[in-house]
Amino acid sequence: MTKKEIRNWLGDYIAMAAVWIAIVILFACLSENFFSWRTFSTLANRIPALAIISAGMTLVLIAGGIDLSVGSVLGLCGALLGIAIADWHLPLAAALPLCALAGLLVGFINGGVTVKLNLPSFIVTLAMLEIARGLAYLVTASQTKYIGAAVEGLARPVPGLRVSPSFLVAIAVVAICQVLLSQTVFGRYLVAVGANEPATRLSGINPRPVKIAAFSLLGFLTGLASVFHTSRLGSADPNAGVGLELSAIAAVVIGGTSLMGGRGSVVNSFFGVLIIATLEAGLAHIGASEPVKRVVTGLVIVGAVMLDAWRHHIASPAAFLKKILRAKPA
Repeated sequence: MTKKEIRNWLGDYIAMAAVWIAIVILFACLSENFFSWRTFSTLANRIPALAIISAGMTLVLIAGGIDLSVGSVLGLCGALLGIAIADWHLPLAAALPLCALAGLLVGFINGGVTVKLNLPSFIVTLAMLEIARGLAYLVTASQTKYIGAAVEGLARPVPGLRVSPSFLVAIAVVAICQVLLSQTVFGRYLVAVGANEPATRLSGINPRPVKIAAFSLLGFLTGLASVFHTSRLGSADPNAGVGLELSAIAAVVIGGTSLMGGRGSVVNSFFGVLIIATLEAGLAHIGASEPVKRVVTGLVIVGAVMLDAWRHHIASPAAFLKKILRAKPA
């Protein structure tokens, strides 16, 4: 890694951290009860599942794909966890790998169908969104499985740290995925495939296994995240994870990952998760209604994309205006 790359990455991290800190300061000024250890502890213990999925989603987006099925896959894997513990009486140590492997299988199917049939990942994972949700309803007979004490320990803050084991695992996953992206050959292949797949193929790199591996890894992480999501609720609900795919994509986009592929950072995606969670908590503290929360979150996403485009000189307003003025009618 060159000194220039290190400076660029540090600059990105500092910029994202500064945005998050600015949001914290804003809500601390608007609500006297916001800036407290209790608020930050609550935030830390609410985001593990989203942070883990966003880490995997970053890798998929960098490779030029997208996965809309993660919310439903989380619901399916959580349902399997509930069945394994409540009905089969398996210990958590045995049920957790089952969830992770189920997620891995679904991710492998998503990647395999996308690559082998040369279909848009948007369509394939949209179909899987429906399939996985339907399977979650079928395996649970549309009933919530209450498992309580068997998993709640993962969501309880560790004495003295005020954060849960789930949060610590999420931080470890983010760190591992960032190292995988920036320090390994696989990470370089992901960037190359997302930036220019035909050129990557001509250079002797087969993009197919790279894409399948990215989707499989996201599926595996989604299965892992389902355990932490279930531990926070104390129950396995087949409706769990509805809309989670949008939150994950929003966090990754806020973190500066390109929807066109070829560029992104797992650490910045984690900051995107923090920004979304802090916005939700801050707006709740000042009594904002649900519609207002949605409007503000949407504006933040659009603003983040515009700022990122400006910063990377993808499309400045001046260049966009010139392009319009020079365009000829069809």
